[in-house]
Amino acid sequence: MNVSAKTLFLIDGLGALLSAFFLGVVLVRFEEWFGMPAKVLYVLAGLALVYAAYSLACHFLLSAGWSPYLKIIAAANVFHCVLTGGLLIVHRAGLTGLDWAYFGLEMVIVLGLAGVEWRVANRAI
Repeated sequence: MNVSAKTLFLIDGLGALLSAFFLGVVLVRFEEWFGMPAKVLYVLAGLALVYAAYSLACHFLLSAGWSPYLKIIAAANVFHCVLTGGLLIVHRAGLTGLDWAYFGLEMVIVLGLAGVEWRVANRAI
């Protein structure tokens, strides 16, 4: 797969916006179906917004020297998944199958994206 860093930043930024919307609006709105506390969802949504701002800024502002910036967002995405996994463990008693399905799918997608980002960043060196 041959994808540019500029495209990856755009995909990452738009994906983070989508994640923030689901975490901060949809899952909170349907809290009775999801067991993750709203406070936790808002924190994860806020973090996703920070990632979106970073990735979109990189997409629009960088024209060269993007490799270290791509590694930063790849590492941040891995951190997001580790944090999410830890929160799933901490709140496991109150979680529903929908929580496990949503967060599991999100982590698979984000880790996959982080892997592609890391490979593309290393290819530039």
